Amino acid sequence: MGHKFADLAFTDAVKNFQSEQGSRKSYARMETGDDYNDILGPNEAQFIAARDSFYLATVSETGWPYVQHRGGPTGFVKIIDDKTLGFADFRGNRQYVSAGNLSQNDRVSLFFMDYPNKTRLKLLGRVRTLDASEQGTLQKLSLDDRHQARTERVFLISIEAFDWNCPQYISPRFTQAEVDQHILSLQSKIAELEAKLAVQNPQD
Repeated sequence: MGHKFADLAFTDAVKNFQSEQGSRKSYARMETGDDYNDILGPNEAQFIAARDSFYLATVSETGWPYVQHRGGPTGFVKIIDDKTLGFADFRGNRQYVSAGNLSQNDRVSLFFMDYPNKTRLKLLGRVRTLDASEQGTLQKLSLDDRHQARTERVFLISIEAFDWNCPQYISPRFTQAEVDQHILSLQSKIAELEAKLAVQNPQD
């Protein structure tokens, strides 16, 4: 009960370690009351829609975790409803480690990062894989026509829980588009100042 991410992540071993380190008392409060942090709200939907990448963790048959970076156009991860998100799985190097893992264990962990604002959203969920021939679902997850990557399958993720992390130790990083936007703003300001100087100091 209570915070669903804590309910899933705080196993007995985790709780024992928290007790040993002196943090168990503060985290225990998260486990009381009605369930929360298991339904995506406007803040989560807006945050996910603004991302152009995320990290996906799966678990192999041998128990080894595997983390993969997934990227695409901004908003390529779609919110289907307040308990479901989905994305098209593009053809890559054809190792199929994540896809193979998911064929045996449907549990996933996702990290969505906003490096400039030092914010991260963690999600736990279960994946359902659909073939790319599922046109109805594929249409919902369609991308800009300019994105020509081949879609091999569709992943639908049923959200079990999520959590927002503190910004500590997140190093700000910027995409090329974000850098270009800042440069454009500075160039515009410089041009404005130069125009003002030209008016104040006209050339003979």
